[in-house]
Amino acid sequence: EHKFSIEKKPKTHLITSKKFPQLEINQRLMKTILHIFIIFTAMAFETYSLSAKIIVSCVGDSITFGAAIKDRGANSYPSQLQQMLGDGYKVNNFGVNGATLLKKGDKPYWKLEAYKKALGSKPDLVIIKLGTNDTKPQNWKHKNEYKADYKELIASFQKLDTKPRVLIAFPVPVAKDRWGINEKAVSTEVIPALREVSKETGCEIIDLYTVLKDHHDLIPDGVHPNGKGASIIAKHVAKKIAGK
Repeated sequence: EHKFSIEKKPKTHLITSKKFPQLEINQRLMKTILHIFIIFTAMAFETYSLSAKIIVSCVGDSITFGAAIKDRGANSYPSQLQQMLGDGYKVNNFGVNGATLLKKGDKPYWKLEAYKKALGSKPDLVIIKLGTNDTKPQNWKHKNEYKADYKELIASFQKLDTKPRVLIAFPVPVAKDRWGINEKAVSTEVIPALREVSKETGCEIIDLYTVLKDHHDLIPDGVHPNGKGASIIAKHVAKKIAGK
């Protein structure tokens, strides 16, 4: 007769936080560190993604802002430009209603928060479209300072660390004189002055005047292009950016 002995297994003890409070503290600390790491990694990736984009800053007045355009957020020319250029670009809209290029104008761009934001946007490319509001009589009486002020604005961007390419945009046609804004000053004085600024600074011109000259129907209030007019502007700007 054989007797079989049953081997007794040693009792196992569960490690609990009650018996080992230091273990629970360490686990919580590791979770906190992991969360912080994830957050910083996401922030770093977002910063890298933005820095990898070509930043285009649109400086201008109500036409850049998108005044009188239905759903301005989607249909202003900078917004449409963003859609056309794609994810490799970040297009900023720094347009302000009523803004003037002239320092002595009734609403100088120089004194606006948008100008500070434009300077701080780290742009690779700057599009300046200012001059329409300058033609108002109370502003254009200082027209002899227009070129000098324009060149100074260009220089303020060119001296940034990013050394952006600066483009000069002609004003769009004035289909109907309104609010003191007038076609004669735009076509016979502002545009010729901008041609000279271009020659003296080497900045390229974006001729928005010619592309909308035969499309007064897209400027319903006489001054501000509608969504379709803004689309024409965006397409022309996109071609210029691409060097076409």
